[in-house]
Amino acid sequence: MKNNKEIVVLIGAGAIGQAIAKRVSTGKHILISDIKIENAEVAAKTLTDAGFEVSTTVVDVASRESIEALVSKAVSIGKVVGLIHAAGVSPSQASPETILKVDLYGTALVLEAFGNVIEQGGAGVVISSQSGHRLPALTIEEDKALATTAVEELLSLPLVNLNNVKDSLHAYQLSKRGNSLRVRAEAVRWGKRGARINAISPGIIITPLAQDELNGPRGESYRKMISASAAGRAGTPDEVGELAALLMSEAGAFITGSDILMDGGVTAAYFYGSLAI
Repeated sequence: MKNNKEIVVLIGAGAIGQAIAKRVSTGKHILISDIKIENAEVAAKTLTDAGFEVSTTVVDVASRESIEALVSKAVSIGKVVGLIHAAGVSPSQASPETILKVDLYGTALVLEAFGNVIEQGGAGVVISSQSGHRLPALTIEEDKALATTAVEELLSLPLVNLNNVKDSLHAYQLSKRGNSLRVRAEAVRWGKRGARINAISPGIIITPLAQDELNGPRGESYRKMISASAAGRAGTPDEVGELAALLMSEAGAFITGSDILMDGGVTAAYFYGSLAI
């Protein structure tokens, strides 16, 4: 017999996802999924110790079969009222091919699959990146293609053909721009179910992923971005959690299809400040 609990699905068990889950899951069951079960279990202990009801599972966001299994597990527990998609790989972690598969295709797949089951009044948030806002403008046709191309055809677009992608950073920027556009398009479909979906594009948030970047080949450029920004510091997972909580709550009920940039002013400095080329 189906347990009719309200479910928040967390994809990606890192610090940002946990910070959001803590703020939006009171009285709800959290289903934590990650490509590494040990990551999910560590997050589960933290949230369980904080008083939440939690279960875990493995997921590979780049696999349709895996995402469909995650959806099936979620709806077997109860009603999916929240989605936190915080999984991804960074330019220092992966090849262009892997980044496009995980960050671009994977996000589109997640939005499609959970858009089919999200409950009326439900809401979701996708963690994108400031990098998508620094990619030069695409054509109207390219924007529409990234937003609306059928998921299984997405990686066949000329724009993301590996011959046209310069390096891992370029693949990441394309993927994150695609996330923003995909969220906008999916908001229309989610809206027909009475649900909302938004994206957040954080800047440098101190997490293990950010530490990889700070200690990687682009570390010096990251430190330069921080020093040149209006905030003059990196952000915290809790700050992202506060914004996500607004977007997923009744206080944010008029916000859907949006991508909110929260980078301490790095993008502003990139276009109009000391980081401008």
